[in-house]
Amino acid sequence: MRIAVAGATGNIGALTVAALARRGHDVVRISRSLGVDLATAGGLDAALTGVDAVVDVTNYMAPGREETVAFFGTATRNLLAAEERAGVRHHVLLSIAGVDRVDGNAHYAGKREQECIVTEGPVPWTIVPATQFYDFAATMRSWTEQDGVAAIPPLLVQPIAPEEVAEVLAEIATGAPQGRYREIAGPEPQDLVDMARRTNEARGHPVRLEPTWSSLLGPEMAGDVLLPGEDARITPTTFDEWLSKQR
Repeated sequence: MRIAVAGATGNIGALTVAALARRGHDVVRISRSLGVDLATAGGLDAALTGVDAVVDVTNYMAPGREETVAFFGTATRNLLAAEERAGVRHHVLLSIAGVDRVDGNAHYAGKREQECIVTEGPVPWTIVPATQFYDFAATMRSWTEQDGVAAIPPLLVQPIAPEEVAEVLAEIATGAPQGRYREIAGPEPQDLVDMARRTNEARGHPVRLEPTWSSLLGPEMAGDVLLPGEDARITPTTFDEWLSKQR
């Protein structure tokens, strides 16, 4: 199959490209850095020529809700319109587990807009909601670290190995559209502050962690809000197993 990956140069995008290539598929990489811009639709028609399926793992981080929703809305409409012109038969969207349970977060609002456009769009689709990735704790530390102190929200999560997210996306992209897929998650609930501590220790990065809520991730995410549902697909790799390979 000829399969395009939108957001191909990001972490999950690169892993998904690799997973598809291992399965023997012809992979088209879509990214602004590669000359294809979802925000303007520049280069999209040429990139999607002969493509059977598209996996959308694009990401966008902005502090404002309006800007985030606008980006995801424009990019998704442009991508689906180009897919329809090209005769793409399957659109696979990576989304977030519990996206409807968190109202105040700008990124979640953007992903809800994206989901809505996909479900009402012209291309048969599968939406794959995933929990946070194992590198999320390190990402939070990098966002907030200042003068040797990093603010980490005390989230309860059930994170998943990024490599296993990519494998699930590659598997689904090669099959028939399924609508809303089960949530995918790792095998164990984790405390994000403890994850950050263990990640820092494993990587030899000394920093004092300060558990606190922020405007980015607030108390609306407390409790079991971010945990997967009972019918979730659980992948096998534990956080400790994943972390041991990152050193």
